[in-house]
Amino acid sequence: MKADAIILRKLQIEDLEAYERLTHPSKAFHRFNGPYFKKETAEDLGEKMKAWRCNFLSGNLAFIEQRMVITALETKELIGEVSWYWKSQETDWMEVGIVIFNEAYWGKGIGMIALKRWIDLVFESFPQLVRIGLTTWSGNVRMMGLAEKLGMKKEAVYRKARIVEGDYYDSVSYGVLKAEWLDHWNNHVTGE
Repeated sequence: MKADAIILRKLQIEDLEAYERLTHPSKAFHRFNGPYFKKETAEDLGEKMKAWRCNFLSGNLAFIEQRMVITALETKELIGEVSWYWKSQETDWMEVGIVIFNEAYWGKGIGMIALKRWIDLVFESFPQLVRIGLTTWSGNVRMMGLAEKLGMKKEAVYRKARIVEGDYYDSVSYGVLKAEWLDHWNNHVTGE
């Protein structure tokens, strides 16, 4: 897929119906996106969507500041989302994440395009950042591959730290320093 085929934008109130449908607990992406955490029920999701709708209507938009949705440029279809959170705000250590909700878009290179664009935007928006991390689990082979394709380094493996369907998996953390990121992508673009 071409880089110009998707856009990252703020979540809008008009997205909530599609967002709720695409993030329903029955959707396949939940098998890979933090399946070791407590599972959200359909009722929990419905309550969250009601709260988000109220936040939109009241103008309280803080809940969307740490995320953007990924949409198809031509169809405007919701594909997934990218996010960030502070691992340690005191030390300017931020983590990023991505999830492709819409299975029709799996395996098309959208994760690479969207996460690269997101990391660029996060570094630009928070110029004090020296590093960005990404944490996944050893059962999510695609996410580990994506981190490595983006030039992130495997920095930590916490052995048997996650339990999924009764089996133990490792927690795997990747990171990239801002200087490494800029060097990697400047060289990537120029072909060096």
